[in-house]
Amino acid sequence: MADKEFTVLDLLDLDLKGHNSLDLHCVCGRKGLVRSIKNPDINRPGLALSGFFDSFAFQRVQLFGRGEVAYLQKLFSENNTDTVRQFFSYETPCCVFTHDLDVPEDFIAFAEEAGCAVLSTDLESTEFSTRLLRVFSNIFAPKRTIHGVLVEVFGVGIILIGDSGVGKSETALELIERGHRLVADDIVELRCVNGNTVLGQGANKIISHHMEVRGLGIINVEQLYGVGAIREQKEVQLVVKLEEWDVNKVYDRLGTAELNMELLGVKIPMLEIPVKPGRNVPIIVETAAMNERLKSMGYHSARDFNQNVLKWIESGEAQNAYYGGDDSY
Repeated sequence: MADKEFTVLDLLDLDLKGHNSLDLHCVCGRKGLVRSIKNPDINRPGLALSGFFDSFAFQRVQLFGRGEVAYLQKLFSENNTDTVRQFFSYETPCCVFTHDLDVPEDFIAFAEEAGCAVLSTDLESTEFSTRLLRVFSNIFAPKRTIHGVLVEVFGVGIILIGDSGVGKSETALELIERGHRLVADDIVELRCVNGNTVLGQGANKIISHHMEVRGLGIINVEQLYGVGAIREQKEVQLVVKLEEWDVNKVYDRLGTAELNMELLGVKIPMLEIPVKPGRNVPIIVETAAMNERLKSMGYHSARDFNQNVLKWIESGEAQNAYYGGDDSY
């Protein structure tokens, strides 16, 4: 659910551009703009207008297309307003008329009396429904914040996590220098969309493209490297945990052990990268990104290596190499 109450006025005030724009404006019932939208879905009220109110999904945004408007005009021409009056007895969030259709005057009168906002858009019903559901999936998506740095490396969204001072920002800065892009530094807001996709962005859009580098201070990545060095949001496809090198810990040297980190119920592949002087962590992260892309294309380097070794052993060549050597030394 959304972090705060989402109202009809919030829906009108959304700053959406291009193919995401809803093109909404209020026709009447401005008192109802404060009503909350609690259900991220849409209802076509044809059955309700015909008098069937069993299981009426009044908690949803009510969508009126050409069919519903034609039926409304028929009802009003016959002076049959009982079902419309009953419709407005339910506290629906709002009514939306698509195709830029004219809202019947009688319907406006009922809406004003009930304090229900009536909105209008020039979009077709199907297109508007698709866009609105996409908006709702973002607004009502489960959210959480995480301490880390989110970068895009070779098209792969990677979130760098680890203890404070381990070198997350410095690694991200080197990646930006090498032509990759910063999404957010320090505090990353994560949203689970469609149940299986985790999107990350800056928790504060005003400062999300600033970085804190110890000894240097706060830098503005957009101003230093240009708009090509940043992006607003990115799907999290890999988690890289940076940690101080521990001589007592056994690190994966083959890549066959697959670790995962659960974020908002979605398992994301994770790598543990030990950090110590002399290790070029940005190059390791770049290699991890390319390797992750290969995995998504169906090629797993570690598994392929393992299979080749097994085939080599089974072929007998390994035994010949071991027993057939010159023992004179």
